[in-house]
Amino acid sequence: MTRAMIARATPKVGQSERLAALVETLAQQVRHEPGNIRFEAFSEGGGAVVMLEEYRDDAAFEAHLAQPYTKEFNAALAEVATGGASTVTDLASFASAQVSAPGIRAVDHAGLTVPDIEAATRFLCDAFGAVTLYDVLPEEGPNMEGEGPQEELGLSPGTRITHMRLVRIGNGPCLELFRMEGGAQSNPARLQDMGLTHLGLYVDDIDAACVAFTAAGGTLLKGPHPLANNEDNDGNAGIYGRAPWGSLFELLTYPGGIDLPTDTPAPRWTPHP
Repeated sequence: MTRAMIARATPKVGQSERLAALVETLAQQVRHEPGNIRFEAFSEGGGAVVMLEEYRDDAAFEAHLAQPYTKEFNAALAEVATGGASTVTDLASFASAQVSAPGIRAVDHAGLTVPDIEAATRFLCDAFGAVTLYDVLPEEGPNMEGEGPQEELGLSPGTRITHMRLVRIGNGPCLELFRMEGGAQSNPARLQDMGLTHLGLYVDDIDAACVAFTAAGGTLLKGPHPLANNEDNDGNAGIYGRAPWGSLFELLTYPGGIDLPTDTPAPRWTPHP
């Protein structure tokens, strides 16, 4: 079971900026911990900072507390926070929506095979602000090939993976980029083809997103167009486009909300701003 909590620190007079800087630094450090699930910070009136933290389990939280930067942060609070420390409230989950089988969390990532990972990364960065997390398989090798990968990944004989990279776009699943050589490849899927066909990205300003998509080298289809049926409310719109290598992306926005059926088991997941 995960360990979740809220930590709140209120700055002493004149210490608001320093407290915010300390939290900003801590956030970057904690997010690199293998046992951290999330670390988000919010500001309240009067400069108080609220930190929402979640860890894989109790052991992961104890490992967090043992980190030198955590100890340095807590020591600094003695100078900048009223009471000399933050207050911590443990959280217990309840009334959560049951939308998966026990033990299944959610979509972790989607895989995308591209002809050139560096070029694809530039497009995803320029069009969507994607960031590179790490290379699963560095370009300099060694390649992933042979009977093992063929049997494990369903590759045709002679196919080799020459580069793999994990990137992230906003508050959602990661994209795992692959570059393959040596095996036959089909064209990117169209919407009517079987299997996964496109990636949909929520945008706040669809016109600005269209400009960025095109400037990055993508090709938009007709639109933007209204969304359909219970998604068709004021301000809601979408448009499809192809990346330079042909993969299909959808840009969509629904600030007017979505009319959910009364018997829906859960709200639609939407990336937070």
